[in-house]
Amino acid sequence: MAATTTLLGLVTPTQGTLSGTWGDTVNYGISDYVDIAIAGTLSFAGDGAITLANTTGSASGNAIVSTTAQYMVIRITGTQTVTKVITGPSYSKLYMVDHAGATSAVTFKASGQTGVSIAVGEKAFVYYNGTDYVKVSSIGSTGILSPAGGGTGIANNAASTLAISGAFATTLTVSGTTGVTLPTTGTLATLAGTETFTNKTLTTPIISSISNTGTLTLPTSTDTLVGRATTDTLTNKTLTSPTLTTPVLGTPSSGTLSACTVDGTNKVGYLNIPQSGSAKVASYTLVVGDVGKFVVLGTSGLVVVPASIFAVGDAISVANNTAAAITCTSSAVTAYLGGTNTVVTSFSLASRGVCTILYVTASVVFITGNVS
Repeated sequence: MAATTTLLGLVTPTQGTLSGTWGDTVNYGISDYVDIAIAGTLSFAGDGAITLANTTGSASGNAIVSTTAQYMVIRITGTQTVTKVITGPSYSKLYMVDHAGATSAVTFKASGQTGVSIAVGEKAFVYYNGTDYVKVSSIGSTGILSPAGGGTGIANNAASTLAISGAFATTLTVSGTTGVTLPTTGTLATLAGTETFTNKTLTTPIISSISNTGTLTLPTSTDTLVGRATTDTLTNKTLTSPTLTTPVLGTPSSGTLSACTVDGTNKVGYLNIPQSGSAKVASYTLVVGDVGKFVVLGTSGLVVVPASIFAVGDAISVANNTAAAITCTSSAVTAYLGGTNTVVTSFSLASRGVCTILYVTASVVFITGNVS
């Protein structure tokens, strides 16, 4: 048998030999092998490991078989239920591997090594680097250059289109199916930078920190926040336990001041004496709500003075708006008529008369006015 080349196993005829068989030897041992080494495709379908090995032609035939290693293109078809393993020869060799199969990847490796993985739909150049087979570059089945091959992994004008010009100092990371929409003009905000947003809407933002302390509740509808150091007018607002420092209340048209004092101790009073409810036409026991007001007695009306519900200094006026004197009850308290030292259990309020009942203690009252 004639000698062969080290890598592709091409026949190297020796001078003075192959008399009468030169043509067959060159055709079968050189031409056929150069043909498949440059443009030949070897296909494998389905599962099952494959080991490629060099074959050598001779004057009697090219000896090329289904596992001849000298082919340029290795194409995988059919369905792979497990990873298909193809073992190439351990010498300098370049293959274009086209995985046109389905379901599982293909591993292309040297004997005893781990090799590289070719995904379904991937086309990759692999070569033996002296130890194992490695990828030179890879292209997906639709012309997509994978990241491992130096590409983006996406098709041009597909769902993701990236065009960058300039100094190329750009880093863009998209994980999974997350979509990132870049503005047509303008400057992107950085994650850790300090920027000013203009005319931006923040949907359910998470504010990680706020200077000072407390809880800030933003209005759900269109509104304007009150500034801490600005002058603002509050409309329909409820202040719970506020501390007002030298407030200017002006002349409010309505409102209720309860539990307020004029000097820190004494309650705010009236500039007039308001009437407490309507005229009483039956027996009526005084209540806390009557303090600072006057109770009107009509026909058949009278007041009962209670004990232990009023504070020191509480005062109530009673007016008899009838034509006869009215006898009122004061037996529940220690009652004195003004200017006397005699306890009375009842007192008579003269017709069209007025008296004032002053609590000097919770159970002691002085009664002054048109009384006897």
